[in-house]
Amino acid sequence: MHFLPPISKTGQRLLLRGLALCTVLVLSACTSIIPRESLPLITDESCGDQVKIVSIPLPVIASSPNEGITSGALTAFLIHNSQDEVYSLLAPQINYNENFGVTGTLFGAINPSKHRNVEFNLSQSQHTNFDYEVKVSDNGLQDGDLEFKGFLGWFADGSSRFFGFNARSPDELETNYTNREITYNLSATWFLGRHYYLELGHRFRHVSIGHGAITSVPFITDRFSPQEVPGVSGFTTHAPHISLIYSTYDAKTLPTYGGYARITFEPTIKALGGAADYRHYEVELKGYVPHDDAKRFTSVFRVMYNQTLEDSGTKKVPFLEQSILGGENTLRGYGRNRFIDNSFALLNLEERIRLFRWELFNVAADWELAPFVDMGAVMESLDKAQSRNFEINPGIGFRATVRPNIVGRVDVGIGKDGPAVYVGLGYPF
Repeated sequence: MHFLPPISKTGQRLLLRGLALCTVLVLSACTSIIPRESLPLITDESCGDQVKIVSIPLPVIASSPNEGITSGALTAFLIHNSQDEVYSLLAPQINYNENFGVTGTLFGAINPSKHRNVEFNLSQSQHTNFDYEVKVSDNGLQDGDLEFKGFLGWFADGSSRFFGFNARSPDELETNYTNREITYNLSATWFLGRHYYLELGHRFRHVSIGHGAITSVPFITDRFSPQEVPGVSGFTTHAPHISLIYSTYDAKTLPTYGGYARITFEPTIKALGGAADYRHYEVELKGYVPHDDAKRFTSVFRVMYNQTLEDSGTKKVPFLEQSILGGENTLRGYGRNRFIDNSFALLNLEERIRLFRWELFNVAADWELAPFVDMGAVMESLDKAQSRNFEINPGIGFRATVRPNIVGRVDVGIGKDGPAVYVGLGYPF
C-alpha cells in the first residue's frame, strides 16, 4: 500500500484546474527592461546595457507515489542577449507538500554560448528534504571534438521507498527512509570520427540512510535487516567508466532526427574506497524518426539493458547501486526506485507531436503533446526474464521547448496503482 495514492480525486481536480490556470497565467506573461549592472552573474556583455526579461508565471501541481501531492507556483524569467536569444533562465518556485511542508527552490540555467551551459538548483524544505546541485557542460572544446560534463550534488529525499528485491516485490513490504547523498559525476567525450565517440568518466556517491518523512510507512530496517539489504547502513561508491558511443543526431542538445547507441562498462573498486567490488554493464539504443519535413510528428524510442555483477558472489552490492526501475525517467507509472534486482530491461516509446509554435515577446516555444508507453522489468539476468514480470505504463506528456536546450514537461503515467504525475525539466530520454 502507499501512504498517499498516486493521485486522488482531489488531486485530479487540482490537476485539471492547474492546467486551466496554466493557460491563464501564460497569457498574463509580461516583459521588462532592466539595466545589466543590476543582473550580475546571469548576464554578460552580449546582453547589452539594457536587458530584456520575459517573465511567465506558472502553477506547479504534481503527484507521485512516493511524495504524494505537491502544489505551488513558479515564475520563469527568461533573460535575453542583444540578439534577442535566451541567454539565461531563472525560475524561483514555492511548493507545499503535507510531508515536507513549504519548499523554496531556485533553478537557473546560463547559456553563455551555443556550446556552454551551466545549471544550478537550490532547494530547501521545512522538513527533511533539500537539494543543492550544479551541472556544467561544454561541447565546443578542441573545435567540437571534445565535450566535458560535470555534476556536483548534495541532497536528501525523505520520501524514498524500498519494497524488496526482484520484479514481484509486493506492495505489502513497502518501507520508507531518507536517502542523503553527496555525489559528483565527471566525464570527457572525444569524437573519433564517422559518428563514433569515446567517453571516460568517474562517478562518486556517499550515501547515508536515515528515518523517512512518511511516518505511517515502516522504516526500512523495521522490515529488512542489514544482511538482507546491503548498503542500508550507508555506503560509498567510486566508479570509473568507459563508454563507446555511436551517434547520428542532428543536434547535440535537443535532436529531432538520428540514432544513438552506447555501450558502457563501469567497475566499482573496493580498493578505491567503494563498498564492494562489482561491475555495471549497460547497453542503450535511442532513435528519433520524424514523419514529415516540418518534424511536427516524431517517433522516439529507447531500449536499455543494465546488469550488475559482483566479483565475490557474496551479495554485498548496495541496494541503491543495483539495477533499478521506476520514476520520471524510466517507468513513469511508479515512484522512484520501485523495482530493484541484478538486471533490468526497459523500452520507452513516445510520439512527440508539435501542436503549435507560439512566439511570446519574441520567445519562440514549441508546445508538444507526447503519448507514450513505458515497458520494463527487473530480473536476475536477461536469460531469466519472464513476460509476466514486465510492467506496462501508458501515459501522456505535455511539453514546452525553447531551443536550443530548455524543456519543461508534465508527464502522466499509469501503473497498476493508478496514475502518477511528474513535473520537471528536460526530456525523459
